[in-house]
Formats: sequence, structure tokens, C-alpha cells
Amino acid sequence: MSMLTPPGMGGKYRITGDKYPRMRPPRRRGRLAFGLLASVAALGLIGWGTLQLIDVFTGGKKATAGTKACPAKASASARPAVALPAPAKITVNVYNATPRTGLAKNTADELKKRGFKIGDVGNAPAEFDKKIKGTGMLLGPTTSLNTSLPVLATQLATAERRTDAGRKGPALDLILGNAFKSLETKPDADRALTRLTAPEPTGALKKGC
Repeated sequence: MSMLTPPGMGGKYRITGDKYPRMRPPRRRGRLAFGLLASVAALGLIGWGTLQLIDVFTGGKKATAGTKACPAKASASARPAVALPAPAKITVNVYNATPRTGLAKNTADELKKRGFKIGDVGNAPAEFDKKIKGTGMLLGPTTSLNTSLPVLATQLATAERRTDAGRKGPALDLILGNAFKSLETKPDADRALTRLTAPEPTGALKKGC
């Protein structure tokens, strides 16, 4: 009888040999799989956190090899504002080239309210009288092409612009044409003037950056 056979038992219940049944419960494979996945996730989080710390301490300025780094943000002052004269520095002569009466005076009064200095007001010279088919014409010296002329154009965006090399003095002419109805509304004119004088980026920031 084996030493493993309990007293009083024998026959077919006798335990023989050196093998004996294991009494511990079977392993739970589900817990092992869950523990393995949790370990992998923890290692991933640790690795990601390490990369974030490296990025913080290095300033995140390293670019991929062979790739040109793009600027983080275009500076609002990348290009200084265009030096344009204020309306108060611009003298405007207002001429009426239409058959309608009082048009030049009313327009001159409105321009004065908007800050422009007013010069002569009356009927257009013979060379322009009844010959302006559009809304109007802005006429000034050559030096006004990129200075005072664009500023006045914010008040009547559809007007034709011309310069005269032989013109004396800095004053501008606003000649009202047959299609003229009114100046741009003051809010629209103010927005146009703001866009005209606002700084612009240099173009260093391009698509794909």
C-alpha cells in the first residue's frame, strides 16, 4: 500500500506510484492576458511621456532630417505699415461733370466730415465736363500715385485714377461722373483705409507649414 493511501482504503481506491493529483486551482489565462496588455500600455505611456519631456526641454525646434523647418507664426509686424498721408493732410478739389446741380457741394461737405481738406468746389473743366461716363475720376500729380491717391480712392473705389506729370501742387481732383450716386459708406471707407495702411506678412509663411 502506498503511503498516500488513506487508512481503511484499498483495492481499487488504492493510490499507487509517486504521482499524485495537484490540488491548486487551474490557471486563469484571462488574467494573464490582461496583465500583459496593461504592462504594454504602461510602457507605451512611459515612452510617450519621455518624448514629451524631451520636446519641452529642447523647445521642439528639431526638424526632420532633410526637411526645412517652418516658422511657428508669422509676425504681425513682418513688414512695417505703408507710410500714407492721413486724410487731414490731403486737399481735394471736387468738380461736377454731370448735369445735376449741387452734386459737387454735397460731396465736398461729406469728404470734409470724413477729415479731408477741401479746396475748389464747382463745375468740372471743359475737358472733363459731361465726358466722365463712370462714377468719377481721381486726378493728381505723379507723386500721388502710391500716396494720397489711394487714400482718396477709399472714398470712391470705382473711380478712375490718373496722374499728370505736369501738375503743380499736391492737391487732388475728384471729378464726379454721370454714374456717380454717392461716396462709399463711411464704415466701408474706413475699413478700406485700414486695410490700405495695415502691415502685411512678408510671405515667409507659406502653405504646408
